[in-house]
Amino acid sequence: MKKIFTILVLITFLSLRAQSPAYQPGEHFKFKIHYGFFKAGYATLDLKEETFQGKKLLHAIGKGWTVGMSRWFMKINDHYESYFDYQNKPIRFIRNIYEGGYTKNVELWFDHNKKNVQVIDKKNKKVENFSIPERIHDMVSVFYYLRNIDTSKLTTGDEIQVDMFFDNEVYPFKLKILGREYLKTKFGKIKALKLRPIVMSGRVFKEEESLTVWISDDANKIPLLIKADLLVGSLKASLIEYKGLAHPDALAVK
Repeated sequence: MKKIFTILVLITFLSLRAQSPAYQPGEHFKFKIHYGFFKAGYATLDLKEETFQGKKLLHAIGKGWTVGMSRWFMKINDHYESYFDYQNKPIRFIRNIYEGGYTKNVELWFDHNKKNVQVIDKKNKKVENFSIPERIHDMVSVFYYLRNIDTSKLTTGDEIQVDMFFDNEVYPFKLKILGREYLKTKFGKIKALKLRPIVMSGRVFKEEESLTVWISDDANKIPLLIKADLLVGSLKASLIEYKGLAHPDALAVK
């Protein structure tokens, strides 16, 4: 369950750009999290449009929390925010988390012209600057950036990579395409693309290939199911609620 929102945002991929955006302001997702056989918590992700520093930006807000008995052994309250433009360039990122006594409260400001990101560590009252490559994303903006994809070009075995700034370093995130199938969900059987993110072993996951993700194989690219083998136990995150899709008629449900 720990770092569940990190898992949720590492669930999509990079290829060729789609002709129309996969999302729009007003989009909402809610996930139910199971740790083993127990319901552990929930996570939500919402998108809206706001005027920020005189510009119209997209503002994504992600939250994750434990419920019931899960809070007895691992109380989690995670809060993430990302402001990014319509070209998917992140401007501001907020990460304020509480995970079983571990806390982190940081704010990132991206300057793409100077290829720099300023990290404000509010907990430790420290400010640092780091160099970044031309194409870089935060933990939340990457989810939206990578959804604007033409998945018809992807085949089993393809591997893709995108750079994300995470914990004061540029993190090269890789993804392997495992194939296509119809996935049984609470909404019916949905045509899905099965993915295998290559994650860092030893920190949260058992090994590099401990995570499997299913997303809708359509113009929306919505996350449907995530399964993970953790250092202790296993985790499953299932989509239980969605609304405000940019392409509601494209979702192939049977």
